[in-house]
Amino acid sequence: MKIASEKIEGCRVALNIEAEPEEIEKAQEKAYHRLVNKIVVPGFRKGKAPRSMLERHIGKESLYNEALDHLVPELYEQAIKEKEVDAIAQPELEMVTAEPLVFKALVPVRPVVELGDYHSIRVVAEAVEIEDSKVEESLENLRHIHASWEPVEREARVGDMVALDVAGTIEGNTVLEKKGTMYRITEGSVMPVPGFAAQLVGMKIGEEKEVTLPFAADHPAKELAGKDCLFKVSISEVKEERLPELDDEFVKSLNEDLETVAQLRERMASSLRTVAEREARGKLESQAIEAVASLSKVEFPAVLLEQEVDHMAKEQLMRMGGMNLEAYLGYRGVTEDDFRNELRPLAARKITSSLVLNKVYEAEKIEVSESDIDAEVERVLQSAEAQGDQMRGFFESQQARDSLRGEILTRKTIDCLVKIATGEQGGSAEGGVASSDAEAGAKKEEGNA
Repeated sequence: MKIASEKIEGCRVALNIEAEPEEIEKAQEKAYHRLVNKIVVPGFRKGKAPRSMLERHIGKESLYNEALDHLVPELYEQAIKEKEVDAIAQPELEMVTAEPLVFKALVPVRPVVELGDYHSIRVVAEAVEIEDSKVEESLENLRHIHASWEPVEREARVGDMVALDVAGTIEGNTVLEKKGTMYRITEGSVMPVPGFAAQLVGMKIGEEKEVTLPFAADHPAKELAGKDCLFKVSISEVKEERLPELDDEFVKSLNEDLETVAQLRERMASSLRTVAEREARGKLESQAIEAVASLSKVEFPAVLLEQEVDHMAKEQLMRMGGMNLEAYLGYRGVTEDDFRNELRPLAARKITSSLVLNKVYEAEKIEVSESDIDAEVERVLQSAEAQGDQMRGFFESQQARDSLRGEILTRKTIDCLVKIATGEQGGSAEGGVASSDAEAGAKKEEGNA
């Protein structure tokens, strides 16, 4: 076998492989022995026909193709071993000539990461301040959550809940029909179409109304987008929201171990601060990672990008209640290519961030001990409360512990990077500029960081 190899852009290696005549002959002989025990050749018992008779029966080309089906992958495996190509996925194969056998293999290999001087990056944490207006807004939202809805004998107003029968037709075809459905009249509502909610204001119980309104031009259902719809509407009930008084009695009814409005306001402010601090921390971490990425050279094969797009697409469908892809695309009115193209930029950023973090933890020599994992297991079990005992057995598996190891490693690396970026620490003595022609394994790329 003759092999020529060349590194090409996109973290790939191009292999040009040419088989020797004796290799082809050996492969055909193996193909003959495989086929002669499967194919009945007239005049011979199964497995007894000479090769020449088998070739005459099935054709030399069929025997040759059978040989190539096994020879090509065998030669490819030999080639990547001989040339020490660290393949991370299946290659793209291209047949140059069948006789003599010459083929090309484009092999995706491990990413290349060259860190910039990440010790020079600086980010500033945002100050967290909770304004009184935010606390009051949260208290008002709490009143709405615990509000009651009381029937009233008057016309419908903004903010009311109405029971309505509605039928919508486009060119005589029914596109919407609901009876007795409860509908909240809110300003700016676009359901089922912009302007529909405003048409209900002023209607009385038992009143019927017809109105023509257009569906939005960008409506997900293409068959409805931009078309005028005739709505026939009637109201059978109007309910008004009754908010509870913000007093000590209301606070006690919440069963939160609180007695007074002042205590509720204090707890609300504390909760808002916790959320704001978490958001500020997340923003700080993202800025630090992006700063390192902007200083670094990161290259990875397209196959990793497509795998991440696959993963993100599945997550999106799960968030939509497990909707299948065809239904989701129909709902949004986009093609699969459109959908995947939307995901690619974010997928690329996620992969880049992961690879950069992997290189940082190597440069900083960050490790996760067994005691770190044990402590994390206990933390998870305590937060699970009643289900903790049931979950303990799960965390005894090596797979679960390895998963936690990756999560802890990521967290430690990000914490280290944030400390460096905010000037809290300078990192390890060896942790200045680091580079590598081969990133950590594909498993690390997608899991550890």
